[in-house]
Amino acid sequence: MAAEDTLLSTQELSVVFDTPYGSVQALDHVNLTIRENEIVCLVGESGCGKSTLGLSLIGLLPMPPARIASGKIIHKGLDLTELNKGELRLMRGTEFFMIFQEPMSSLNPVLSIENQLLEALRVRDERFKVEAEASASGAYRELVRSLEMVKVPDPDRVLKGYPHQLSGGMRQRIMIAMALLLKPSLLIADEPTTALDVSTQDQILKLFTELVGGELKTSVLFITHDLTLVKTFAKRIAVMYAGEVVEDGPVEEVLSDPKHPYTQGLLKCLPRKRKLDGAIESIPGSVPDLANPPSGCKFNPRCKFVMEKCSRSRPDLFSVATEHSARCFLYE
Repeated sequence: MAAEDTLLSTQELSVVFDTPYGSVQALDHVNLTIRENEIVCLVGESGCGKSTLGLSLIGLLPMPPARIASGKIIHKGLDLTELNKGELRLMRGTEFFMIFQEPMSSLNPVLSIENQLLEALRVRDERFKVEAEASASGAYRELVRSLEMVKVPDPDRVLKGYPHQLSGGMRQRIMIAMALLLKPSLLIADEPTTALDVSTQDQILKLFTELVGGELKTSVLFITHDLTLVKTFAKRIAVMYAGEVVEDGPVEEVLSDPKHPYTQGLLKCLPRKRKLDGAIESIPGSVPDLANPPSGCKFNPRCKFVMEKCSRSRPDLFSVATEHSARCFLYE
């Protein structure tokens, strides 16, 4: 991957949570690269570290109990782990924007939608030192246009309303409109469709795809546990297990020919379209305790291909094809 194409990369990033019961390594030497104008899906079971990675990128982890034990987060040549809270605050929303699973946790319940979107404009102008709209009416027109772009009906009415008066799908559209106003270089979407019904989920995903290729022109880290969403949405997929990236590559290649036993197991867990496709299989065992993980490869207690060395040594990410890698001794 050419360095000039890279927007953000993590280099051996490790995050530890210090608890009364001991230290929990939520991220273990994670290496992930996101190109400019690229959609990357981050998938894995609940508790594997997906959200922790997303929050780490924009400095939203509570410290303490969390701490970055080692590694770097490089964005446009700048190591974000070396910035102070004030410097990170200025970058959040403008360089980075995060959409959470439940937008009510991000929207202020006592402020109108108009006031919250106007605040986004103020943050943008402060960050990039540009002049605000010449008039309040000009700023209002920009808000209306952003809502129209995310297909919000009757924008004037919605702008005067409050978050509790909107549906979950409409609140997610408001968050996407805010991203349009801020024009971030990286949009992190943490399971933004999980709390929505199937039809609304489909609408939001289509909207993401249209805007990323059009008005937003931004990179996206889309965090999900639902592999059925990935194929039509992303160009690249990174699979996480127990705080590690265990497979990384082009979406079609990883889904059609998965290399890591964990990825293979995840795909076998998906519902079958026909009875002839066979029964749904489950991955044996359970997710490891990150306060006391297994030695060597963390997947070795659940792996049907386990070898003696798997319990002794941690495998690297081995290249299995062009831009496709897997953390497994099978490909050493």
